[in-house]
Amino acid sequence: MSKQWFILSTMTGQEQKVQRLIRAKASEGEIDLAPAIGGLEIPTQRVLVSRNGRQKAVTRKLFPGYVFAELDLYKDVRRKQFNKELWQFVNSIDGVICFLGSERNARGEMVRPPIPMTDEEVANVLSVGGGAEGKPRPNVTYQPGEQVKVVDGAFVGSVGTVAAVDDQHGRMTVNVSIFGSDVPVDVEYFQVERYVEPTPEEKAAADAAAVAAADAAAAAFLEAAPTGRSQVAAPAEGGEAPAAGAPAFGAF
Repeated sequence: MSKQWFILSTMTGQEQKVQRLIRAKASEGEIDLAPAIGGLEIPTQRVLVSRNGRQKAVTRKLFPGYVFAELDLYKDVRRKQFNKELWQFVNSIDGVICFLGSERNARGEMVRPPIPMTDEEVANVLSVGGGAEGKPRPNVTYQPGEQVKVVDGAFVGSVGTVAAVDDQHGRMTVNVSIFGSDVPVDVEYFQVERYVEPTPEEKAAADAAAVAAADAAAAAFLEAAPTGRSQVAAPAEGGEAPAAGAPAFGAF
């Protein structure tokens, strides 16, 4: 029977190790199992993330904790006869938890066989991502009509509505209100974040914090300001004292 695709559940972060060990050890036993093993896939995708106001492309696993394995596991269409040696070998690999959908008893014997993926499922899984060499895509997506807040650029702090998006290039057009009119502004994804309308409690807390900050600033200014007391100049010898109401030298 031809090879079929199965899903291996693995320890998170050990997907590459499982992939490597299966390849390396397949021919080490008394029976060469390498011919019964086809593809071993860990679907990944390059995404753009924003760090310190700059975009950086990173590779991320689309299905952390899983390895997709193409195996010649069953010898008949009804899945009554299976390759026991291959089954035991894969389950013995360090980092493998189980075949997804299967069940073993306390002795490690299979009591429920794994179900292979359908052709449609295989096509969907292997077609997404683009791999580590694919063109990076934005880490987030937006939809027209969403409200966003500009966090970088000339319109920082402004809240606007998404008018159009370009997921392929990670750009969008946002309608921002300027002097009472909506003005379309082109920005990149990393320059905005989703805007969530604050609750009445959050608004009240923000207003109270602003008032407290203003009061503290006013108190600090008054404390640092001059006292405002006037200094009256003493009359020079033989001279006359300044007339009442006349400004005295040295007065603040």
